Amino acid sequence: MIHRSKGKTDRRAAWLTGLAAAAVLTACASSPGPEAVQEPSPTRYDTGFEVTGPDSYDSADTAVVTEIQKDDNTVTFLNLDLGRKYTLSLDGTTGLYDKYDGALTLSQLRKGDIVDITFLKSKKHLTTLKLSPQAWVYENAERYEIDTVRNEVSIGSETFKLTSNTQYLSDGHNIECMDLNPADLLTFQGIGSQVLTVRVEKGHGYLRLENDENFIGGWIEVGQTLIRRISDDMLLLVPEGSYSVNISHKGGGGTKSVVISRNEETVLDIGDLEIPEPQYGMVLFSLNPSNAELYIDGSPADPSGPVNLEYGLHQLIARAEGYQSVTQYIRVAQESMGFNVELDPNETGRETETESGQESSSEQTSGGNYKMYVDAPEGVEVYFDGNYKGISPCSFAKTEGTHVITLRKTGCTTRSYTVEVDGEAKDISYSFADLVSSGDAASTGLWDIVDSVLN
Repeated sequence: MIHRSKGKTDRRAAWLTGLAAAAVLTACASSPGPEAVQEPSPTRYDTGFEVTGPDSYDSADTAVVTEIQKDDNTVTFLNLDLGRKYTLSLDGTTGLYDKYDGALTLSQLRKGDIVDITFLKSKKHLTTLKLSPQAWVYENAERYEIDTVRNEVSIGSETFKLTSNTQYLSDGHNIECMDLNPADLLTFQGIGSQVLTVRVEKGHGYLRLENDENFIGGWIEVGQTLIRRISDDMLLLVPEGSYSVNISHKGGGGTKSVVISRNEETVLDIGDLEIPEPQYGMVLFSLNPSNAELYIDGSPADPSGPVNLEYGLHQLIARAEGYQSVTQYIRVAQESMGFNVELDPNETGRETETESGQESSSEQTSGGNYKMYVDAPEGVEVYFDGNYKGISPCSFAKTEGTHVITLRKTGCTTRSYTVEVDGEAKDISYSFADLVSSGDAASTGLWDIVDSVLN
């Protein structure tokens, strides 16, 4: 144990007290007086960095997604009121949601989606994006009718307007309304009475027959819906997918399988199908009303007795005043058979026609010898509803109604346009955009058309 004397303790306390006093005096001496100059504070620099969050926005909009650039994390939108496009950037602070407020990834966002967004206009930064709850969607629609004259589309019992803001999309590329075909499977999106997006979910390709000279005048069936008479050098527009193709002519023919790809031409060789001697069957028709007129393959037939028909597919048309006309296809495959044909009364008292196929017995043309001209592009094969018409520039009989003009050239991507042909007593001329090389088709998004009428 160490014992400290009282004198040493007192001296140590005095020494500490003096040291504290000296520190106070030093601090007072270094403090500036009332007129002393202050040292300048460190300079601050604005880096432009701004922390964003769910509430960091100064603008809001309901818009259509027109471009998605995943490489640089930007999305381009179309403003519906002004019809103008603008691009915003995304980062880890951006909130992406479906219409039910569930999480959404950028890869799940599609061109043509209708969205509600908030953003910092000054920074061009997207704060939040949500699939708009007010937008309606008709997915994978098969039954629809597009009227390019009235700019309307009928889906079921509802009718909507097509506008200048309507976006038409196929395989992620913008197309024109005329690129659509009634055989396409479409998804429609819109708000209120307006259609804002039409997306091709299942498009169409083309089918050409090879070595078909022994079957000209016969019939081709593609799947369950497409039935056409075989003509020389025909080019059929077929929805993409896998099909069984049945060829029949004079009791011969057979079935083959084929796969149709979007915007591509498939060649089907039918030269190996059997061509037997024609076989015939006696067909007895029962018509109601009994005075109805009967046509087989476009020619009048007498229903009062058996009609001798070749084995295979035939087109039947029955007409009577005050009744709805009926067009259907019958298959003769035995020596004798019977068919009952029932016509429904027409409430208006005028004759109309109901078809159960895709080809009528004769074309309904407008009065007079008026023509349809395809002037451009030059040097391409022109098909009208699948039937070859010549090398452009060319002309053919004007036919009122909705039709498909197909343009084809070796080495180029085949294109089809749906046109509405009026019944006016004048010629009509079409000039289409040039066909593009098959290798460049994927990078082409615009297909322009100029439609002018020749007096």
